[in-house]
Amino acid sequence: MTFSTKNRVRWAGGATILFLAVFLFPQKTEKPVLHGRHWVAITGKPMAATAGAMIFQKGGNAVDAACAMLGAVCTMWDVLSWGGETQALIYNPNQKKVIAVNGLGVAPSGATAEYFRSRGMSHPPAIGPLSAVTPGTPGGLMTMLAEFGTMSLEEILAPAMRLAEGYPIEKGTADSIEREKDKIKAWPYARAVMLPHEGREHEGPVPGEVFRQDDLLQTLQKLVQAEREARTAGRGRKESIYAAYDRFYKGDIAREFVRGADEQGALFEVDDLARWKVYLEEPVKTTYKGLEVYKLNSWVQGPVMLQALNMLETVDLKKLGYNSAAYIHMLYQVMNLVFADRDFYYGDPYFPPEEPLAGLLSKEYARDRFRLLNPERNDPDIKPGDPYPFQGQVNPFRKILDAWPPDAAQPPIKEADPESFATGTTSIQAADENGWVVSVTPSGGWVPAVIAGRTGIGISQRAQSFVVDENENPFNVIVPGKRPRSTLTPGLVLKNGRPYFSCAVQGGDTQDQNLLQFFLEIVEFGMNVQQACEAPHFTSFQMRNSFDDHQSIPGRLEINEQVPEEVRSALRAMGYRLDVKKYTSGPINAIFFDQEHGTFWGGSSNYGDDYGVVW
Repeated sequence: MTFSTKNRVRWAGGATILFLAVFLFPQKTEKPVLHGRHWVAITGKPMAATAGAMIFQKGGNAVDAACAMLGAVCTMWDVLSWGGETQALIYNPNQKKVIAVNGLGVAPSGATAEYFRSRGMSHPPAIGPLSAVTPGTPGGLMTMLAEFGTMSLEEILAPAMRLAEGYPIEKGTADSIEREKDKIKAWPYARAVMLPHEGREHEGPVPGEVFRQDDLLQTLQKLVQAEREARTAGRGRKESIYAAYDRFYKGDIAREFVRGADEQGALFEVDDLARWKVYLEEPVKTTYKGLEVYKLNSWVQGPVMLQALNMLETVDLKKLGYNSAAYIHMLYQVMNLVFADRDFYYGDPYFPPEEPLAGLLSKEYARDRFRLLNPERNDPDIKPGDPYPFQGQVNPFRKILDAWPPDAAQPPIKEADPESFATGTTSIQAADENGWVVSVTPSGGWVPAVIAGRTGIGISQRAQSFVVDENENPFNVIVPGKRPRSTLTPGLVLKNGRPYFSCAVQGGDTQDQNLLQFFLEIVEFGMNVQQACEAPHFTSFQMRNSFDDHQSIPGRLEINEQVPEEVRSALRAMGYRLDVKKYTSGPINAIFFDQEHGTFWGGSSNYGDDYGVVW
């Protein structure tokens, strides 16, 4: 059904009824806004936020602090580890521009589509050595620090090294290790680190126990040693950090990583790490009512938020009413459209075919897609659009598009665990009084992870986001040296050419769903940053899951218990199956920049361990 003039009238008429049930989001929040004047550091663990604060107190800038927090959360297994991937947006006040950091690993040499097809796999597996890509976080951290920081790698890694010596493990991580212990036992190096009480009833560490990682500590010490030796030889700060980078990716650390990973069944060659590199890129952006909204390129899902904003820019969302059935239905249908495009067109821009990003992000394409919205019911059959005419080209994959999705790509519908949509990831937000802003969404190597030999490094499981059949997504077929299309998606918004707010969230396929709602809550509904972090968001499961079996569950809607029953009933009548939950807001971490007063407003999720420190 197209969104014709007649349907616009029907939508408006339906909205008149549906937003009778609108409720006002309460102004009081469970956590306070963090007000700062000089700097702000927010991330997924209190001790990691403290690491950022320590660096700020020593005179570091926001990039230095973000790198210290990144090292800390990786060491604390904050749903990721050192072998994962790092994606970031950095506002450089000297250049007055936003820079994108691409620290996503690539498929190893043995990871071909033919390899997985020959073993009857429709996608690389969710866990284990065959889910591995090259580690990206060490390179991402060292590149950000070398190019935009001010301090030495030794200073930045000091908090992480202290944590590797031993820290009192928190309940969430300890419980995760115990829950996954049977999988961990299959991997000898992970077993040695993660199960200090093997053979007892409770084999993992218990909350409050000092958790030690001797091998990881030695790896971090080797990086510091390489930097020191370079400085002694007369090399400058940046070159000395890159000496440590080379030791990780081209030296003894790389050799042990590959040996230890392949011993357990991975498909690496030493050259896989040596050839990999971090890219500093131009981010993609759109405008929304005068604001500049920046995201990472199509190697992550970030452009979907820009596509959605292009569609919603001309809609009177306030008239629909915040979290009315009409509002929720509108956003759900828009997300159906943009995520269908993601599932077919997004992939690594450094590998052919070239993604049609100009067409996908054009305002004209957004208007064309918006006409497909059904004002009355959920449409379970939304397909990807054709952006090629909007960039003056003919779609080379028209035949595949017309037949999409292929039957083989979609397993039978089952009640999948909603947590599979929220696998992995933490977020890091940092800003300082000199204008530096850093928004990071690192992930990968979450529990249960294979640890690569005596490096202490948990290997990323990101290869599972590839496909092996081009009929599912011709841009995201696994190829050695290629990046999988990931879910990781920090955001940064400018107003009048200056930072307005930055944000990031953990949660797999939910990330841009949450950040889209967060954005609208601030821009359209006037919430402050903490209110928007805690707001009662909703989640669609209609897009193809980026993990495990890549399942799609049309019409499934996770909704917050604060949404009134009248709204829920209206949504059920529109074809939605509801899962009602207490917390549906992220966890989101964010910074709002008070341009009038020159101060920071920090926001952090009201559940989980996410924490911020300001000054």
